[in-house]
Amino acid sequence: MKKIIVALTFLLFMVSCVSTKSTLKNVDDNAPIPRLSVHNTFVFTEYSTNKKYGYDKDYPINIFYYSTRNDTINQERYLNALCGPKGEKISFTKLESCCPFPTKRSDMGAGFLDVYEVKWEGLKKPILLYMNIYEKGYLKVPVGFGLKKQD
Repeated sequence: MKKIIVALTFLLFMVSCVSTKSTLKNVDDNAPIPRLSVHNTFVFTEYSTNKKYGYDKDYPINIFYYSTRNDTINQERYLNALCGPKGEKISFTKLESCCPFPTKRSDMGAGFLDVYEVKWEGLKKPILLYMNIYEKGYLKVPVGFGLKKQD
């Protein structure tokens, strides 16, 4: 009986963690699939004017690209195209996955956002960016960042 109660409690916990309605505001299935540069980075040129883009869990950077089998390759392709506002080289680290949301692009029926810490020399406080590998959206440069020059 105790095992059944524990199992039911766990199941209830898992079901309650994923909302049935997504809070993501910038998903766009009409967005083009990103192209890759010769440097294996995503090619995009638009700068976001929305200060929440990437900085807020409801406005993540949606980097869906064919397959989500490798859960970090697309984030790296995106982040490696960025630089600091004055061309500074950035470094980044994946901190965690968080913020479950419903999606049809996952076998589980739910996706998670990945939180990346981004730094560059002279930056006083690291920046946290929310990234989504499950949904599509137009790729943009977040406010406060620049694009690396392509050779």
